[in-house]
Amino acid sequence: MKLALYQGPPIGGDLEAGFSRLETQLKAAAAAGARLLIAPELFLPGYNRPDLHGTLSQPRGGAWCQRLSAMARDAGCGLCLGWAERDGDTVYNSATCWDATGAEVGHYRKIQLFGPMEKASFAPGDAYCLFELEGLTTAMLICYDVEFAPHVKALAARGAELILVPTANPAGFEHVSNVFVPARAAESDVTIAYANFCGTDDGLDFGGNSVIAAPDARLIAKAGTGETLLIAEVGAPIAPELRSTQIQDYREV
Repeated sequence: MKLALYQGPPIGGDLEAGFSRLETQLKAAAAAGARLLIAPELFLPGYNRPDLHGTLSQPRGGAWCQRLSAMARDAGCGLCLGWAERDGDTVYNSATCWDATGAEVGHYRKIQLFGPMEKASFAPGDAYCLFELEGLTTAMLICYDVEFAPHVKALAARGAELILVPTANPAGFEHVSNVFVPARAAESDVTIAYANFCGTDDGLDFGGNSVIAAPDARLIAKAGTGETLLIAEVGAPIAPELRSTQIQDYREV
């Protein structure tokens, strides 16, 4: 499957600008033959905007979801992104995936909330999500989740082959892209697509460096620190003969 990953600046609460940018990137991804576009964490309404998380959050299946579903269908390219989800009085840091027909195929709530701001804005999720996408068993995590090897291992044990990770990783934490994500991919024999912001969100600088890491730990695609649309083929490992046999050889004692 050909996968697209969008690394761009935050929308700063400008929802119409956000939808417009997503539409442009979806069309570009589809023109390149991609079947799915991944965008960052809390793309709607913005990551470092706790003033907006509660006031602008939307229900699952609400106006945002309907519009995003239609955009994916019209472009003929699936979409995965992070957004602020309201469920009654509770708000979650969530991610949803729609396929190229606009059908919702996966929905996930972030389990590992990072720092005081997230813990004040959101309740933690409590369940994994796996689904079929273009013939691959796919799962989602959000940013900090992927830094915990047990979460990736648990998804792999459930059959995940591809893990989509909308992310909002600040500058100064590039070790996550460069070390943690490839390590998680190799440890659990999965492909991980990690889509970060670049630029600044209300005083918070993001590090960019979005990556797609293969099961042999090699980076299929990597962004720098500016706005980028990455396109890469994912599925079988690039070089199966180089993949570590540790997963098969490991013995518990």
